[in-house]
Amino acid sequence: MIPWPIYIFILLELIVVSYGDIKTNKIPNLWSFLNLGAFAVLLLVAPQYYSLEPQAFMYSGAFLFVGFILFLLNIMGGGDSKFLFTFFLLVPIGLQDRVFYYLLLSTVLIGTFLLIQNTLGNWNTLVNALKIKDIKTVKSCFGTKFSYAPVILIAWLWMGLSIRATF
Repeated sequence: MIPWPIYIFILLELIVVSYGDIKTNKIPNLWSFLNLGAFAVLLLVAPQYYSLEPQAFMYSGAFLFVGFILFLLNIMGGGDSKFLFTFFLLVPIGLQDRVFYYLLLSTVLIGTFLLIQNTLGNWNTLVNALKIKDIKTVKSCFGTKFSYAPVILIAWLWMGLSIRATF
């Protein structure tokens, strides 16, 4: 499935990127360039897991396209989009479906938690804003974009737990 050194490398990268994302709300382009370089190296040293076939770029391409649209709609940061695009290059082809599945679950669970937290924390403001049809105030109760790298980290850990017997 995935050699443990590659899993650990990606895990450490996600920890560092998540910390920076939480602290600054940005993911520097450096991480995307690192991922591209790591992908090039992995093509040479682990060809049984990585290749240049179109399937290897399916999720990356989708994240590049969807991420760009979400960025234009001010839903996702540009750094998050670029990082996701290059992150999926590091995921071996055989695990990309599974990682995507856990990424969806993590996004839904954390998004739901934040929605409930913001709703309960701003309940009185929300009720008053809805009564007077003040949409701007309603939107302000739900904040802005949140750090997405920790969501990717949780998905990666969850995926790792699901395949731990294969290490």
